[in-house]
Amino acid sequence: MNEKIKMIAPCIFGIESIAAGEFKRMGFENVVTENGRVLLEGDFNMLARANINSRFAERILINMGQFCATTFTELFDNIKTLPWENFIGKDDTFPVTGSTIDSALHSLPDCQKIIKKAVVTRLSSVYGISWFSETGPEYKIKFTILKDNVAVMIDTSGEGLHKRGYRRKSNDAPLKETLAAAMCDIARIYPDTLFFDPFCGSGTLLIESAMMAAKIAPGLRRFFAAERFSAIPQKVWQEERMRAQDLILHNIEFCANGFDIDPSAVELTLENAKKAGVEKYVKATVGDIKDFSTYGERCVVVTNPPYGERLLDVRQAENLYRIMGERFKPEQGKKYFIISPHDEFEKYFGAPADKRRKLYNGMIKCQLFMYLNRK
Repeated sequence: MNEKIKMIAPCIFGIESIAAGEFKRMGFENVVTENGRVLLEGDFNMLARANINSRFAERILINMGQFCATTFTELFDNIKTLPWENFIGKDDTFPVTGSTIDSALHSLPDCQKIIKKAVVTRLSSVYGISWFSETGPEYKIKFTILKDNVAVMIDTSGEGLHKRGYRRKSNDAPLKETLAAAMCDIARIYPDTLFFDPFCGSGTLLIESAMMAAKIAPGLRRFFAAERFSAIPQKVWQEERMRAQDLILHNIEFCANGFDIDPSAVELTLENAKKAGVEKYVKATVGDIKDFSTYGERCVVVTNPPYGERLLDVRQAENLYRIMGERFKPEQGKKYFIISPHDEFEKYFGAPADKRRKLYNGMIKCQLFMYLNRK
């Protein structure tokens, strides 16, 4: 079987259009954005391609079916009609997890049991067996029930796609890799970009920008749950990894410059850059925002300054914003992208942003403040 598969790619709220654009460039069909996710279609090669290459999706899920259910009988009957045997074998493991919000079926444990029972019933009729050992590869079944609308999926990623593999350790308030990549995409990173982050922390923005500039697939060095799926030939993963490898740009002029007041953060940044394979593009040194400056006629500054409610008290954060307003000089060819949850960031920065974009850093609602060719 290598026919078209319907997939769902959950993503951070606010970056759905960015993720959708990436999937279209990969060659997916019927790409549709919804709140917090992207719907798409493709074959097994495309499924592997999405896992290996997506910078913005949180994971890739096979969309098994969607329907409305207000009773356990409806839930059971609908789940039983879905073709689980297309993926799950008679020895495979298939745990069920999910969530239910504002729905008649509000008991999560009961929903899990009913869905599991319905899948077992379907597979029993197909394979002619009544007991499943569940000793084989794991197929995680995920479900959501939102206002009585049920969606059931099989996870193909395993660990979330934001876990690229380069960041085993991080500083106190790390920026999620998928959000960092989205910020870099908004800032438009090119192979010859001069990139700066004066609050580099564990180096996430520096590393994601370097990987983007060199077209290094974020999932090239990691393993995915679907690599154990018997329905997907191993050659699919080999082909897609070779494809991703061939797309890498070598010896580009890109340079990411990071600064942090904490020497251990600088050391961690350089260590993580090496793990990501972008150490030749990343520089990091100890530096205070009071002394920050850029070089070159054209450069991009993208940064995640410490948040008042998490790392500093609010007044200290506001003082940092004032200093940033002074150091981020309004010069032609220099662009600044700053993420902050502070409602009055612009007031303390000293200038209104040219553009703003609402983003979420975990559960924290933020704005990406964009200052473009300030004069």
